[in-house]
Amino acid sequence: MLDADEQIVSKTDLKGRITYANRAFMRICDYAEPELLGVQHNIVRHPDMPRGVFQMMWETLQAGQEFFGFVKNLTANGDHYWVFANVTPDREAGREVVGYFSVRRRPSARGVQAAARLYAEMLAAERGAGPARAMEASRALLAERLGGEAYERFVLALQLG
Repeated sequence: MLDADEQIVSKTDLKGRITYANRAFMRICDYAEPELLGVQHNIVRHPDMPRGVFQMMWETLQAGQEFFGFVKNLTANGDHYWVFANVTPDREAGREVVGYFSVRRRPSARGVQAAARLYAEMLAAERGAGPARAMEASRALLAERLGGEAYERFVLALQLG
């Protein structure tokens, strides 16, 4: 469990391979540093996370913007943990994106409850649509549930409100 003032920090290259993981990350996910470095960050991706959320994250990052969201992650031993994630492009000399920083904090209980319900619906939409249309169905359901509100505003209100 993450302490209230503790942060999980990791850095990846452009392909999503971990180049840095702080001790909190290693402790919470139960991986040693050699098991993480050079490995795809999705090593901690929980199957309960909708693909549509990650598609939205990558679109946001590729547009040069930071992403905020609630994420359910998987530990080495099969357990899970929730975080409030802030992912930002890492720019060399302030211009060219060379990777990504991710800082995760303890999520609000209200945010986890809302995200768990919403993500379960998104996953059901993905499964119902089949692999070829999964992300499209997931994103459509998200847009419908948010009623025109931006995902970032939704998650920030749950975390900070």
